[in-house]
Amino acid sequence: MTAGQAGGLEGTAAPQSKFRTIFGIGVGNAMEWFDWNIYATFAAFFASQFFHGGSAGANLLSTLAVFAVGFLARPVGGFVFGWLADRKGRQLSMTLAVGLAAGGSLLIGFTPPYATIGILAPIILVLARLVQGLAHGGELPSAQTYLSEMAPREKRGLWSSLIYFSGTCGVIVGTLLGAVLATVLTSEQMTAFGWRIPFILGGIFGIFALYMRSKMHETETFTEAAAVADVTHEHPSLWKQIMAHPGLLARVICLTLGATVIYYVWAVSAPAYAISNRGVDAKGALWAGVIAQLIFIVALPLWGALSDRIGRRPVMLIGMIALVVLLFPLNAIIGSSAVMLGVSMTIALIFIGGFSSIAPAVYAEMFPTAIRAAGLGVPYSIAVAVFGGTAPYLQTYFAEIGSPAAFNWYAMGLGVITIVTVFFMPETKGRNLSDDDHLELLKRAKR
Repeated sequence: MTAGQAGGLEGTAAPQSKFRTIFGIGVGNAMEWFDWNIYATFAAFFASQFFHGGSAGANLLSTLAVFAVGFLARPVGGFVFGWLADRKGRQLSMTLAVGLAAGGSLLIGFTPPYATIGILAPIILVLARLVQGLAHGGELPSAQTYLSEMAPREKRGLWSSLIYFSGTCGVIVGTLLGAVLATVLTSEQMTAFGWRIPFILGGIFGIFALYMRSKMHETETFTEAAAVADVTHEHPSLWKQIMAHPGLLARVICLTLGATVIYYVWAVSAPAYAISNRGVDAKGALWAGVIAQLIFIVALPLWGALSDRIGRRPVMLIGMIALVVLLFPLNAIIGSSAVMLGVSMTIALIFIGGFSSIAPAVYAEMFPTAIRAAGLGVPYSIAVAVFGGTAPYLQTYFAEIGSPAAFNWYAMGLGVITIVTVFFMPETKGRNLSDDDHLELLKRAKR
């Protein structure tokens, strides 16, 4: 974007309403999360359609391995879409990301099974997950940055809760759809064709999200920064700018690694794990997940509003410390009961909300405008890929070899790293996201 374009945008475009901002971000983000997470939700049903292992457990492990492989593309997506967001605009990056995610979902939904096309089935599955990994790696930093820059400074914590609020709505719809399908279809029908329904619907809804985002405005913060860059002819290497802040990159990784493992275990894969490893009835497990996630989305804005009053650090510390302390007890009370699964998931998700609700605001408040999306996207995607993407696989693996407690100790250790990082990081509540020195330079240049 040139300075002239930026000025033209400011001069001619009517202010974007809060509703359009929230709805545009929310719809696209919900669809992205729906597409990404229905894979784990329906893995137990479609594993045998893509793999031809010796047992159901082996097929599931192979399917979860592909779930982890999809995360390998996220750091690349974080940089590519982060570059787009920081150089060409947050709105463009978000729009392209949601379209790519929808395409990956449709590809999975229409891929013939292993019995029909043989080895091509798992190959296409891997490619589709890599495509979705690129999209999801770019969606979160772009959307989080956009929302944080559009939000009122004094309510940024509350507004940032929209990311996980809308994302969880997408997860809930996917889980609810799974519960409904498991109720009305037989197990054989779910395996034969029922699992395809959510992937195809995700692709169709992605078209609507693509349209919504194409109509959204660019943020004023980015527009002003782009105008400054054009006036001063300063377009330094994005990668060099990112690497000039090693402390911030390390902080993002350490903040993310513990939280992402605990999130994926409780918010995404808990029902599927309960079905395959705890012997919980499929319908009961999926309904338990829906109820717990509904309570989660109620808790999110409450945590966000609280952080606007008392600060980001206290809220994050409350949530993470509680999760580490309760990890073993919450796992112990589940047994093979769908009811206790719902209780454990609800308690865990309430405290996960203390971190998830305000993480978008915290990440945005850490970086300067020129690298706000890519500076977050690269280390965040690496942490999620290495730790979050492998969490369902590791949890299932340790259960298969008879050592489920080993995974809990692993998750607790990572949680402690996140807690220590939060304790020593500076408070960022209410920080100005505009680069004031750059804005002053632009004013002088215009004079």
